[in-house]
Amino acid sequence: QVQLVESGGGLVQAGGSLRLSCVASGLIFRFKVMGWYRQPPGKQRELVAEISSGGVSTNYADSVKGRFTISRDNAKNTVYLQMNSLKAEDTGVYYCAAGRGSNWSAGYGYWGQGTQVTVSS
Repeated sequence: QVQLVESGGGLVQAGGSLRLSCVASGLIFRFKVMGWYRQPPGKQRELVAEISSGGVSTNYADSVKGRFTISRDNAKNTVYLQMNSLKAEDTGVYYCAAGRGSNWSAGYGYWGQGTQVTVSS
C-alpha cells in the first residue's frame, strides 16, 4: 500500500530553518504531483507548497513565498520542504501528500502521518 513517511520536524526559534523530508513507497512516485500541507493549532489544514511530477512547476501559499522551497528527488522517491526565516505562525503539523495523478486537478489522495513543527518566538 501507499506509505508517506515524513521526518525533520522539531522545535526551532523564530528566524531559524528546518528541512522536512517525505519518503514515498507503494506508488510510482515520478508520476505523482506532491505537496506539503500544514494544520496550525485550532485551524484547518492548508496547502503550503506543491510540486509537479517532474519538478519543474511549483506553487506556494502566499504566506510562505520567498521563505520555503519545495523540491523532489525522483530517484529517491523523496520530496523536501526547506523552511527558512521561520515565524511563530508557521507552527503546526506538516503533512506530506501525494496526488491521485500527475495533474493538479486530480487532487491529493494519499497522506503521511504528519510531523510537528514548533517555532518559538
